[in-house]
Order: sequence, then C-alpha cells, then structure tokens
Amino acid sequence: MSNLDIKAFVFDAYGTLFDVHSVIDKCNELFPEKGEEISQLWRQKQLEYSFLRQLMGTYKTFYSITKDALYYACVQIGVDLSDEKEKKLLDSYLELAHYEEVEGVLGELKSYQTAIFSNGSLDMLIPLVEQSSFGHLLDEVLTVDEVKQYKPTPMSYQLVLQKLGVKREEVLFMSSNPWDIAGASNFGFNTAWINRQDRVMDELGVKPHFVYKDLNGIVEHKS
Repeated sequence: MSNLDIKAFVFDAYGTLFDVHSVIDKCNELFPEKGEEISQLWRQKQLEYSFLRQLMGTYKTFYSITKDALYYACVQIGVDLSDEKEKKLLDSYLELAHYEEVEGVLGELKSYQTAIFSNGSLDMLIPLVEQSSFGHLLDEVLTVDEVKQYKPTPMSYQLVLQKLGVKREEVLFMSSNPWDIAGASNFGFNTAWINRQDRVMDELGVKPHFVYKDLNGIVEHKS
C-alpha cells in the first residue's frame, strides 16, 4: 500500500508497454542475420534524432524520425533498403509485441485514469494500441506531437496535466527509459523506472522514486 495520492497512472509506450525490439524478426526476415544489429541501431538513432531535432528546433513527427533512423541504420550496416522493405519495417512498428504483464496490470487500475504519454505520433500510436489486447483499458493516448516538444523537455510533460486535469504529485509516470524518468522526475511527477534490462540509471541529478523489473510492481500504489 502506497502513501501517495495517485489519480493518474501514465505510461511511456516504447520499451515500457511495447517491446521495440520485437521488430528483430521482421528485420531478420528481410536481412538475414542482421536483425538485431539493425534493430539496435535503428532504436539508437530514433532517440538521437528526437533529441537533436529538439535542440536544433527542427521538429519532425516521430514517424518521420523513425523512417530517417531506419534509413541511417541500413546505410551504416550496408544493406539495401528498398521501398518495399522500408514499408514492411515501418509497418512492423505498428504491430510491436507488448510485454506479458501489461494487460493484467491495466486491468487492476480500472478505478484510476490511465494514459499513454509518448514521443510517438498518433499515426504510430493509435494502430499500435488498437492491435493490442488492452486498448480498451486506456483512457487516453497522449502524444508530444500536440505541443511539438519531445520528452524530456518540461513543456512536453505539461501536456499530461492539461489533458488529464491532475496535479504533478497526483501522477505516477512509468518508463523503461532512464532519460524519460529523469525528465519526468525533474518535472515533478512521481516516477517508476521499469528497469527491464537491469541497467544503471543515468547520472542527471534526479532519480526515480521507485524501481521495478516490470510493471507488476506499480500496483502497490493503488490506494
């Protein structure tokens, strides 16, 4: 039992609810034995480009960034990305596998507001949520595209308060990404780092309030 007064459970999407590296199978199908390498570099560049574009003030949607990052990864690794293969790989991002505990955890939070808050644009998030088994358990799918400010900027997290009508201290924000947890903690949310890969927290002067190996741990914050 938690002593927090949580009114909204807010989840990052990529790496938190959905496994971004479930694209490896499709990568391997199109580029045998290169799947993991492509997936890792694709994800790395996807994040880098969002951070760099935020700093440069040259915002593009996360779908556009994901496309650019895939192109970079394929050129760097030395594989030929045809238009057909590009479409198949981008489509695979709309069909990511979700982590096994997600539906059960969301089912336990029915009496609370629940939302996704992601850097992903709605053209990526809506198909992804609709193909999952738990879309009906989410109240909102929120995207930074509405404010054109990528996480972890403070202005991006402000959208959660505006849309859900809650105070910072009434939010428990979950992410598997240390940079996202740092940004949300800095903004004033209660944060739970879902440390699926047993990683080390980034040294950014802020820490998560809670750390769990998967989402099952967050149900202790039900009042």
